[in-house]
Amino acid sequence: MKTRILPAAIAAVLTGSLMFAQPAAALIVFDPSNFVQNMLTAIQTLQQLYNQIKQLQNEAKMLENQARNLASLPSSVVGQLRANLALTQRLIDQAKGLAYDVTNMDKEFKRLYPEQYAATVSGDQMYRDTQERWKNTLTSLQTAMQMQAQASQNLKDDEAVLADLVGKSQSAVGALQAMQAMNQLLALQAKQSIQTQRLQLTQDRAVSLEQARQAAATERGREITRRFLGSGTPYTPHPVDFYNR
Repeated sequence: MKTRILPAAIAAVLTGSLMFAQPAAALIVFDPSNFVQNMLTAIQTLQQLYNQIKQLQNEAKMLENQARNLASLPSSVVGQLRANLALTQRLIDQAKGLAYDVTNMDKEFKRLYPEQYAATVSGDQMYRDTQERWKNTLTSLQTAMQMQAQASQNLKDDEAVLADLVGKSQSAVGALQAMQAMNQLLALQAKQSIQTQRLQLTQDRAVSLEQARQAAATERGREITRRFLGSGTPYTPHPVDFYNR
């Protein structure tokens, strides 16, 4: 698991927050190519997250199918595996900020992370959007850290489950019990795979939201500078001779 992504994302959040401490009249250097690249990177990363969600759904279905094969066992670990997965899914469901479903996320993303601000958008609205983007980033980081903590706890539980399954496999009487023990081991493997992908999902989401926030902050700074300078011709001073008129 790429747990080192979070410290880098947090550092990026703290660095990006310094942008709001600049004076109102400060000129912001705007790099169009870098801005467009940041936006494309954020959008592509979010698309990858949706593909991962679809893959998680398919693997969850596979886990359900394997569970049916364990119905005849006197004891089964499937209930415990489901409970552990339910805990990680609950963390995702309870996550606030930008929605996880495609339809709502698309709408909210276009509103909060525009490629260009319209002239009709007020300065107050841009400020409120900035605050909401900041909250989204913090929430995504918190969810990722909660997912890490839960995954760590689940790994401890998995160790006990694995020891139990290995014992059942070694003491199996006949091919049927051995096969059933193997099915439970495969279910444990599938559960760990789903959990790992969920953890990666939340971490990648935190990184992509921070990239999008930085890109939107750049656009906001450009728009504020444009409005400050205006579109008219700047005043040019001329020398004045008071003695020869």
